[in-house]
Amino acid sequence: MTSSQPTGAEPTRSTRRTFLTASAATAAATVAVPLIGAPAAAASGAHRIDGPGKPAKPQLPDNELKQLLAEVDEARIEAIVRRLAAFGTRHTLSSQTDPERGIGAARDWIYQEMLGYAAASGGRMTVELQSYLQGRASRIPVPTQITNVIATLHGDADPNRVYVITGHYDSRASNVDDAVSDAPGADDDASGVAVIMELARVLATRRTRATIIFAAVAGEEQGLYGSTYMAKQLKAAGVDVQGMFSNDIIGSSTADDGARDNRTVRLFAEGVPTSETPQQATTRQSVGGENDGPSRQLARFVTDVNPHSITGMQVRVIYRRDRYLRGSDHIPFLQEGWPAGRFTEPNEDFAHQHQNVRVADGKQYGDLPEFCDFDYITRIARVNGAAMWSLAQAPGTPRNARMLTSSLTNDTTLTWQRGTEEDLTGYEVLWRETTEPDWTHVIEVGDVTTATVDLSKDNVFFGVRAVNRDGYRSPVAYPR
Repeated sequence: MTSSQPTGAEPTRSTRRTFLTASAATAAATVAVPLIGAPAAAASGAHRIDGPGKPAKPQLPDNELKQLLAEVDEARIEAIVRRLAAFGTRHTLSSQTDPERGIGAARDWIYQEMLGYAAASGGRMTVELQSYLQGRASRIPVPTQITNVIATLHGDADPNRVYVITGHYDSRASNVDDAVSDAPGADDDASGVAVIMELARVLATRRTRATIIFAAVAGEEQGLYGSTYMAKQLKAAGVDVQGMFSNDIIGSSTADDGARDNRTVRLFAEGVPTSETPQQATTRQSVGGENDGPSRQLARFVTDVNPHSITGMQVRVIYRRDRYLRGSDHIPFLQEGWPAGRFTEPNEDFAHQHQNVRVADGKQYGDLPEFCDFDYITRIARVNGAAMWSLAQAPGTPRNARMLTSSLTNDTTLTWQRGTEEDLTGYEVLWRETTEPDWTHVIEVGDVTTATVDLSKDNVFFGVRAVNRDGYRSPVAYPR
């Protein structure tokens, strides 16, 4: 959604239609009044809407979101980045037993820090070391233990609905197989790990409706091994992952040419999911919606709930899975069929990324903390915090959203499956012109599972989202 107002005149409304069809009015009259304290049942009839609705506006932060974002601490984020860089190298093939240097020392430190955050959660947060033995594979010359450090904040109302946020704690030098040279990895990706750790600390003391997983994953530089294993374990366990973000290379606001942009973060979001069958993809593209896959809706949600007055950040959504020649830990989640995106800085400094630490021309090079902008990382942490909190407090994304296309009509009828959340109060239909990137209009339809809108499905795109009693709104579901 967007805060900008649509331009031009509203579409002319036909006068040949009544506000409610007779069948819908009759059905509405037969709906029983729910008992006090019981979740309301969705109306069985089709709710009829004449009119374009209201301009879509951003979701404003409530006081609790403002408070938790204020608690995100720049000094703590800087301390995490510097501590991780001080392990010398965190290469996946480096020592797992040296207490001072290598990936094992970094793993153990992250684990102990996460345990400290969980201690303040009243039992709602648990921490685990998720390990497996990776056999010989690309960039893995010998069998190697891969370990993810995972902190899970269990939801109170809908614990099986899960949102995941990651940063990878392994690092690399110029040569991806070099497990000996210093590879401090401050930007790539101690910065991302610092974000997920600081958010775990801030959110540990708060109750959420859904579950949030904060994961420091390993093996990213060698081939996304840790995140792939994690995604497959979640899939095998039947976990309902409704959103995932990788924070990878978010530490520097300055490019290799000196250009500085400390007010923008990129969010990469793919279009039509690769998990779709070719027939599903063809059908989606034939009726529109190539720009409306679940990951694009998740990205729109992020821009919708980003309180610019607090974060000071613009989220620049990039309509791609990731950058050319690169990939991050959101990809294994996409491959499992889940919405996912990747946060990264706007202009990368390739002179420092993946470079051995060295001194040349009187200057020090390498991925060092000195090249990080900790105020910038802190604001990206707040962008992530606003998204994760809003997702976990909102209803889940509506399921089985459909558009009826069985007959020729200038109306549009949408259907969906009612959610099971106890605090669910209703639904909203959203629409936009086919040339608009973001939803521009919203129509409140109430607690129903079918709505007929006096707009032609031939001319605009539609979506539907859920609303709860606290005013939190879900990501939009695009109807098939």
